[in-house]
Amino acid sequence: MRSRFAWAVLSCLTVGLLHPDVASAQQSFNFSLGYFTVRGEDARVDGDVLVENRGVYLFDFSDFNAASVGAEWVAPLGDFLEVGAGIQFTTRGVDTIYDDFERPDGSEIEQQLKLRIVPITGTVRILPLGRQGAFQPYLGGGIGIYNWRYSETGDFIDFTLPGRPVFRESFSQTGTSIGPVAVFGARFLIGSNATIGGELRYQKAEGDLDEADFFGPKIDLGGFHYLATFGVRF
Repeated sequence: MRSRFAWAVLSCLTVGLLHPDVASAQQSFNFSLGYFTVRGEDARVDGDVLVENRGVYLFDFSDFNAASVGAEWVAPLGDFLEVGAGIQFTTRGVDTIYDDFERPDGSEIEQQLKLRIVPITGTVRILPLGRQGAFQPYLGGGIGIYNWRYSETGDFIDFTLPGRPVFRESFSQTGTSIGPVAVFGARFLIGSNATIGGELRYQKAEGDLDEADFFGPKIDLGGFHYLATFGVRF
């Protein structure tokens, strides 16, 4: 089902980009800077590693919220429709400790959990007021290809051995996942060749983890990007 959805969106984008109106229309290159918030505990995918880790390590889910930067190329299809292809980047390392365990000398057992997500997205947008006015709201959606890396580095307890010895290790896994993206925003035209605006972008995806290395078999990649945007038309 997910693969059919991805192919449908990509087909729509391909047809749109090959449309003769695109070649002659005024395109734009947009930059964005903002904040990415991960999904909360009650909304995360079943088996999510952060939910499982929350029962062992001391941290908050909001600790993984992080700065988000990106760029996007946008091409119009007439006055009320446009297609875009873009990339975002967000990464965050969170220092943690065991919630109920410490070393024999009373010191904490420390780790760092780190999540990096690089969404590459293709979107189709509707502009109800058109793209020529001073104020241009839009909404749309599409597909995202999410390149991700999740790691746990530091000191860990081996609960399988007598005495629960502490050892130092680094566990990491990378992957690429596919999922939908929704876009809501508005921009203001500055002169004839520049825009500024704001955008809310929602993404939903999940990655698979090796249960031999991590407490959970999944990593939830979903969340919201709150973005300030700046565009240049050419």
